[in-house]
Amino acid sequence: MAFLKFNNSRIIGIAAGVPRHIEPTISTTDAYDASEYMETTGIVEKRFSNDFTTSDLALAASERLIKDLGWDRNEIDGLIFVSQTPDYILPATSCVLHGKLDLNKNCLCLDISLGCSGWVYGLSTALALLETGGLRKVLLLAGDARKHAHEEPDQLFGYAGTATAVEFNPEKARPIVMDLGSDGTGYDAIIRPGGGTRNPFTPDSLNLEECEDGRKRHALQTRMKGMDVFAFGITTAPKSIKKLSREFDLDYLSFDYFVFHQANRMMNETIRKKLKLPEDRVPYSMTHFGNTSSASIPLTIVTQLSDKLRGHKKIIGCAFGVGLSWGTVAFECDDLFTSPLVEL
Repeated sequence: MAFLKFNNSRIIGIAAGVPRHIEPTISTTDAYDASEYMETTGIVEKRFSNDFTTSDLALAASERLIKDLGWDRNEIDGLIFVSQTPDYILPATSCVLHGKLDLNKNCLCLDISLGCSGWVYGLSTALALLETGGLRKVLLLAGDARKHAHEEPDQLFGYAGTATAVEFNPEKARPIVMDLGSDGTGYDAIIRPGGGTRNPFTPDSLNLEECEDGRKRHALQTRMKGMDVFAFGITTAPKSIKKLSREFDLDYLSFDYFVFHQANRMMNETIRKKLKLPEDRVPYSMTHFGNTSSASIPLTIVTQLSDKLRGHKKIIGCAFGVGLSWGTVAFECDDLFTSPLVEL
């Protein structure tokens, strides 16, 4: 079991960047009309613009968070970038951002290729590095934006980049615990099949194929087995939270907020009801931002909880999806800082 516990580090601040442009939910298939789609997914609109890459949005969030926290850039020892939409095949986008942020040359840079569960996995990596005592401050950047190939505005996915500040501070830290897991037998449930070394790009990669949802996509665009992903999410998320609670003797019902990956409202409401959680403890950002992949948990905290984090709070974050993979984190915080939303 991939249970992890970190005792000496803490999350101290979160920021998020999104495109200013708002794209309303519209029907692009014969399977649903717009009102039915909005009722099922809970998504009324999302932020969309092909003018910005993920790193552009994460850079803006980072600049704001560094300024708001008063961090000295020379004291940032690690930069982790989690995304499925890097700037380049190589070099790592974390290295590109390192230069743009003007960080010191002793700063560790690392890219993680992961989607929905990426913020929790990235947080586990940041905390593991900090627990060695060799690093003191780490920036975790997570999100997804401009795709590898142009496509019409997606009904489900919005664009966002986030920054999370994590520091080594044994005196003020409270235990952070996690449950992480994967089921690679379902790797093709969410997939962009072309453009990698398994299926290199050829002119045929741009041939359109009809997908499960009725939309036509080519091999450089992401497709999803919707029912498989739905079944995975509603089964795995509640189990993960309950396993984590048993392993670390937690009463999950005593936690103040449960921030789920913003997959779609029907899925998340099913999870909420399985766990018997009251509605006011489960915030949603998907209504106005869509499914923002690895940005969804920190974006939800920034946009939905910023005025509710005064004093001591206990939060559970649970993410699930591409991989297939999942990650649940339980942490406590005191006056967790959130920057105002950055709009580009």
